[in-house]
Amino acid sequence: MRGIPGAGGEGEAGPSPSRTATADALAPTPPDIASAAPERPGAPVRPTPALSATGCPASGLVVDMGPVEAALGHRAVGLTLTNCGSKPTRVDGYPSVQAVDENGDALPVKVNPGSSYFGTDRGPEEVMLAPGKTMTSLLVWVSTPTGGDLIEGDALEIAPAPGLEARSFPLEGSDVRLLDEFNMTGWRTAPSR
Repeated sequence: MRGIPGAGGEGEAGPSPSRTATADALAPTPPDIASAAPERPGAPVRPTPALSATGCPASGLVVDMGPVEAALGHRAVGLTLTNCGSKPTRVDGYPSVQAVDENGDALPVKVNPGSSYFGTDRGPEEVMLAPGKTMTSLLVWVSTPTGGDLIEGDALEIAPAPGLEARSFPLEGSDVRLLDEFNMTGWRTAPSR
């Protein structure tokens, strides 16, 4: 794989890098995840079960990863964020994604907000996500000419936002385990195109 056309190159506007993913439940004094310090790049994102009796995380938000799609040497997966809770939840930002090895240790794989061959990043959409409703994001494998040797990963730890419960998704298939960088789009109610 080589660089992806439209993947945040020169002259292309993208989301502000200072904008972080946020998600907080409606409550009299909701937690302010937006003001929490962003995770250190390369820090492991560990799944934290905190599930209710219905299997829904305490945040009320759960992420799912679709099958890997391939086109012209590029690889991408669709991510789905579902409000599995009983209250509307504010969502505004990007997923939290961390590549890990077979021991669950973080790998130094960059994850950038940005467009790709598969879709344009129009930035995140701030939404009060009602129970049962979903939003989507697109995660794309990117190889850069300056990336050096590719890193082999065993899984992706994906959370709705930094600090929320992550789920582990094994990387299956030799070509999708080889990682350089990822581009991802912000959470939106309509798919990125």
